[in-house]
Amino acid sequence: MTLAETDIPAARSGQTIDPEDIRKIRASNPKMRERDLARVIGITEADYVASFCGSEATRIEPRFPDLFPGLSQVGEVMALTRNESAVHEKIGHFEKFINGTHAALMLGADIDTRMFPKNWVHGFAVEKTGEGETRHSLQFFDAHGEAVQKIHARPESDMAAWARLVSKLKHPDQFPGLRDRPEPAAPLPRALPDRALTQTLNSRWRALTDPHQFHGLLKDLKLHRLSAFELAGADLAWQLDGGAVSALIRYAAEDGLPIMCFVGNRGCIQIHSGPIARVLDKGPWINVLDPGFHLHLRTDHISDVWAVRKPADIEHVTSVEAYDAAGNLIIQFFGTRSEGQAERADWRELVNRLPRLDQPVSLGGSQ
Repeated sequence: MTLAETDIPAARSGQTIDPEDIRKIRASNPKMRERDLARVIGITEADYVASFCGSEATRIEPRFPDLFPGLSQVGEVMALTRNESAVHEKIGHFEKFINGTHAALMLGADIDTRMFPKNWVHGFAVEKTGEGETRHSLQFFDAHGEAVQKIHARPESDMAAWARLVSKLKHPDQFPGLRDRPEPAAPLPRALPDRALTQTLNSRWRALTDPHQFHGLLKDLKLHRLSAFELAGADLAWQLDGGAVSALIRYAAEDGLPIMCFVGNRGCIQIHSGPIARVLDKGPWINVLDPGFHLHLRTDHISDVWAVRKPADIEHVTSVEAYDAAGNLIIQFFGTRSEGQAERADWRELVNRLPRLDQPVSLGGSQ
């Protein structure tokens, strides 16, 4: 059976595809990426992985107080967080875990994340055998079936500790498939704001004392981030050309400038802090391929880019943020900075070098 011969419209019309049929489709298309295969079939990635329960997948419970301390015993792993347009991979150890009801933190030299527990709904331990090796991963998905984080074992991982963790988290229900089919996520609302908010927004924005207060400000005023940028004064937010993100990555690599790179989704935000070096283009993707950090970014998905300035404990901090056509945040960049320190002057200089919307940049070739 080939992919063209399957009843794909059944899934797209909201009906259920039998897990056995999904496994057959996989067997007939062994080289297609799983996320891409799920999209072509018309199911979520969580649907796809769940169909292998009882064979190469074990359903697990994403209990943070057990999961992250357990991972700290495993040693070196690769943590992957992505959205539709960017993939962020960090190799290292899970270190200091701080639990929380609404948000939890993983702090470490290599793996640095912010997690939102309510969106860690489905979990699976996956073992895939092929080409003479078995690859192990833990994969977690939100209520809509979208991946929030994946953790991949490495050659240096302690697989005995890994097996103990999977056994501890194993769900009593190993039904192949999902009991309730995920519903598509609602599109991000982007209502036109009342221009009367401009004065209130600018006044309250300038009164912030910590960049983390910005989210609360937007929530209070019921404003989309892009709407807030459009209403803000030009000294607080200014729009950049779409090529600015590629320019930023190249400038940072050329200058050896340590940056912070944030990629997230509804359940997890993953952060790289430090310099980047090896930058490569491949089709629409711009890639960072360093020993402990890989970034894959679809530049053709970028619709809006903004430089944003927020008050901080010392002066202000500046971010560069890229959004897709639906207004979803794809990626954020900051200069590395510790609390109590002023923002790096070389980061501010880099941001000021980036092309504004009316000054497009042309970058040729690959590094």
